[in-house]
Amino acid sequence: MKVEPKVSKIRKRDGRIVDFDRNRITNAIYKAIKAVKFGDRELAEKLSDQVVRIVNERFAGKIPSVEDVQDIVEEVLVKNGYFQLAKAYILYRQKRTELRETKWLLGVTDDLKLSLNAVRLLERRYLIKDEFGRVVETPSEMFRRVAKAIASADKMYGKDPSKAEREFFEVMTHLEFLPNSPTLMNAGTSIGQLSACFVLPIEDSIESIFDALKAMAIIHKSGGGTGFSFSKLRPRGDIVRSTMGVASGPVSFMRIFDVATEVIKQGGRRRGANMGILRVDHPDIVEFITAKSKEGVLKNFNISVAATDDFMKAVEEDGEYELINPRTGKAVKRVMARDIFDLIVTMAWRTGDPGMVFIDEINRHNPTPALGEIESTNPCGEVPLLPYESCNLGSVNLAKMVRDGEVDWERLREVVRTAIHFLDNVIDVNNYPLPEIEKMTKANRKVGLGVMGFADMLIELGIPYDSEEGLQMAEKVMSFISREARQMSVELAEERGSFPNIDLSIWPKRGFSVLRNATVTTIAPTGSISIIAGASSGIEPLFAVAFVRNVMGTQLFEVNPIFERVAKERGFYSKELLRKVARVGTVQELTEIPEDVRRVFVTALDIAPEWHVRMQAAFQKYVDNAVAKTVNLPYEATLEDVRRVFMLAYKLKCKGITVYRYGSKKEQVLYLGLKSAPSEVTEPYVVADSEYAGGCPTGVCPF
Repeated sequence: MKVEPKVSKIRKRDGRIVDFDRNRITNAIYKAIKAVKFGDRELAEKLSDQVVRIVNERFAGKIPSVEDVQDIVEEVLVKNGYFQLAKAYILYRQKRTELRETKWLLGVTDDLKLSLNAVRLLERRYLIKDEFGRVVETPSEMFRRVAKAIASADKMYGKDPSKAEREFFEVMTHLEFLPNSPTLMNAGTSIGQLSACFVLPIEDSIESIFDALKAMAIIHKSGGGTGFSFSKLRPRGDIVRSTMGVASGPVSFMRIFDVATEVIKQGGRRRGANMGILRVDHPDIVEFITAKSKEGVLKNFNISVAATDDFMKAVEEDGEYELINPRTGKAVKRVMARDIFDLIVTMAWRTGDPGMVFIDEINRHNPTPALGEIESTNPCGEVPLLPYESCNLGSVNLAKMVRDGEVDWERLREVVRTAIHFLDNVIDVNNYPLPEIEKMTKANRKVGLGVMGFADMLIELGIPYDSEEGLQMAEKVMSFISREARQMSVELAEERGSFPNIDLSIWPKRGFSVLRNATVTTIAPTGSISIIAGASSGIEPLFAVAFVRNVMGTQLFEVNPIFERVAKERGFYSKELLRKVARVGTVQELTEIPEDVRRVFVTALDIAPEWHVRMQAAFQKYVDNAVAKTVNLPYEATLEDVRRVFMLAYKLKCKGITVYRYGSKKEQVLYLGLKSAPSEVTEPYVVADSEYAGGCPTGVCPF
């Protein structure tokens, strides 16, 4: 029978008094037991009983400190003759102390026990600092600041915000849901700009171009990213009647936007990011496709070709198509579609740019077609938006939705509903950078709930990423999230009213008489927030099972925690094995690891390109907006591999597609050690940048 603690409180290292929780003692002992491969959970419970009994005797009517209890744990382990266990516990305790001290040197009190890299990221970009640059909030205080600010919107609808604040705080501190970075950075501050994604219009005039440039600067300063279609600009060499000169074309103006982005730091914390799109039938399409052939040019842009159905059909049939001057609307030339397509393929293979957006497929799913056609997306391509629209994003951490080898559907439902409530509130409390953006955003109220930790979830369920079962789980999870998110949007509409443009939308014809948000789902890359959550990025597979991360000039050894746990449980764990894995990132050729474990722990470059595309398509079926995903290709990948990826993405009704062949850029945030491209001189281990979480290993992708 369990010994019940008579002590009710314990003093933390920072002086806070919190509830005494015997489970924390049991869990710490059990970790030591697993490390020495001796004993089980029952032994941990038995030893924990002895610890609690001594605590009851020594601290009756008093409040012990964490150190007091840990000293008693060591005493109990030694007294029972578990010397190896005591050593493992002492080493664990020492490691935690060193980690705390390192975090303390960063000036951060980590009250949520996040990874060192997560704390370093929060310190650099998220936590509030005073005028001397000193951090003045803890991670949980950041989440409290955000929860309080976002919950305050409930007052607009006659509700007490305290319940929402508790719910928002809970899902964030448990790392079950996190909103996009600007919300974490700016909620409850004087900046108050909370959206990540914006699309700005560019018409064919100097006034419009520089209005867009100014708007971009304002958005970047507040932490957002911008997307543009340059398709309305007249081509290079076309006449400019007001001066009788000639136009310089879209690509020349893109360079101005790129330079401006370079000199504006977003909210003082990070550089901006842009999406530049040009229609495939624009006369300057060849110049656009090759615009990033020299590394360093347009480095603050992702670029994508807006491919039409007519173009893709002409590619399939080896036919011609017309290039049309947007100023006159008249055809100026006919070209072979495959020549252009092959150039897109070649440049994507060589440099990672351009991607493709299938613009007609996007507009087939435009929720408000009466308001105009969608021409562009946000920087990573996951949110197609009308001019002056913005979108708030957030992601459910699927790694936290697995209990005892099964998906916890009830908890997932609760988190999805809380997340939609949160994202809808963001629209009301947001401080918009331009009145046009506020008007358009509040008229359509688009939100984008997505996921992170999908690869972690599959591993916990024992499902390989590149399998039919993996695709089925993707569809099952995303259809569930979509259904629950839409239902919550309906309930919010019944309480607060539908989005104003609902009568101009597709939803009444689909049986929705009320709906709060024109869109509810998006799959974003989740670069930074997945590091905070300790989860795999978006729907990407793992990029490495073990690797070295560059943090503040120091190299930190990181191992996928699920792999480390499985290795200990299955009895094949060793430090030498982890070093072997870290040299190549993958476990596929290490025969000392059981085959069933290798099958589940697949990395991005272990997976055939077709599986990347099929997984993106599986999610896209149940996503209102779009899916940000990178098809990672090995250095040895061919042009034909890229060609097949692009064509398959179109046929499977993806809204866009991006590929990245390892080593096609000199500057990357991931280097593969012994598996690197032949020309590289690299570290002996796989090395990742401090803010790389998976997906595209170049700087502009994980926005």
